[in-house]
Amino acid sequence: MKTTPSTPASAADDTEERTATDEAAAPDLTKSGPADASPATEAATDAAAEDDDLESDPYEDAEAVASSSAGTGAAAVVAAALGVISLSGAWSGRVAAERETLIGQIKTSGGGSAAQQISEIYADAWHTTALVNGLFALLALLVGVLVLVRPAFGPPAAGPQPGWIRSVALAGIALGVLGVLISVGMYFDLIVGLPTAAG
Repeated sequence: MKTTPSTPASAADDTEERTATDEAAAPDLTKSGPADASPATEAATDAAAEDDDLESDPYEDAEAVASSSAGTGAAAVVAAALGVISLSGAWSGRVAAERETLIGQIKTSGGGSAAQQISEIYADAWHTTALVNGLFALLALLVGVLVLVRPAFGPPAAGPQPGWIRSVALAGIALGVLGVLISVGMYFDLIVGLPTAAG
């Protein structure tokens, strides 16, 4: 009795069946993508993206801080200068006083009592000078206060105010307060009284 050997066609069929089985069992790596990522990975990616959006440019922050410091520093110096002017007197105050003196001389050129001449020529000029100096003192006071409260309304990135700016602003405020007190005393003749016709 003769046995029939297996044909090459049956061997090829067996090979194809094993290949199909292996392909079905193997995972499809070509379809993996963002959808296969775990929820924790997705949350971390979203948080990193939000952090990148919220972070500002460090160069822009540095420029903003430098600009803010320069502005407040200049304002502090202006406050101190205005305070000095209020104590020493401004040219505008002298011009206004000379104008009042001239007006008083014109009014009393036709005659008048000594008390009227003192009031028109001297008192008006004195009070005008006190008024102008008082305005400079008020400006110094206001600018100094604005410099001190500026950090409360500035950007958070600006940080604390430099010490020298606060010192100059405080000096301007002190000079402004002193100038206001002196101007009030001059205007109401509390420091030096007006001369009288008798002496």
